[in-house]
Amino acid sequence: MGKVRFSVSVSLDGFMAGPGQSVEDPLGKGGMQVHRWALELAAMRRMFGQPGGLVNASTPIIEDQFAGVGAILMGRNMFGGQPGDWGDGAWRGWWGEDPPYHLSVFVVTHHPRAPLAMQGGTTFHFVTEGVEAALARARAAAGEKDVLLSGGASVIRQCLAAGLVDELGISLAPVFLGRGERPFDDPALAALRLEQARVIEAPGVTHLRYRVVR
Repeated sequence: MGKVRFSVSVSLDGFMAGPGQSVEDPLGKGGMQVHRWALELAAMRRMFGQPGGLVNASTPIIEDQFAGVGAILMGRNMFGGQPGDWGDGAWRGWWGEDPPYHLSVFVVTHHPRAPLAMQGGTTFHFVTEGVEAALARARAAAGEKDVLLSGGASVIRQCLAAGLVDELGISLAPVFLGRGERPFDDPALAALRLEQARVIEAPGVTHLRYRVVR
């Protein structure tokens, strides 16, 4: 069985998105600053079919993110759209008709919806039984490969608190947001024991990787 892991960008005060997230402003007020290092990279731009971009010490972080991944788990906020029921003009995600995942993605939501097959092999499956049920389905789909938690903050926090995560990556951006979404804001996380696995200094960001000690 593969690992359950995630890689997130956070501000110095621990936020991965700013306040006021919406369809028009998916990262919230100021949230773009936290992710700018990734959005400028050629490796990231290629995922969305865009030319240009930078190559630097952060490039392997993006290139390795999907290596060995067999399924994705995300929350409703990460998938996006209006809150509440899906409605008639059902939201199809931030990424257009060919999302960058190219495998099964399990979305934790309170609102049922039929699976959504997209171009390039991505299929979104909507799971209403909670994060542990969604992760069980993702593990089954991944087989011997890893399950990647792609966010948002709530899903990452729940999986960490439940002891379901094996490895975590944190890309620390030198900014303060003051408010927003914190993936590590849960007293239950004090019980976790971590072992440092890697540190990479890159332009505008420091990349940290930890293994969870069982």
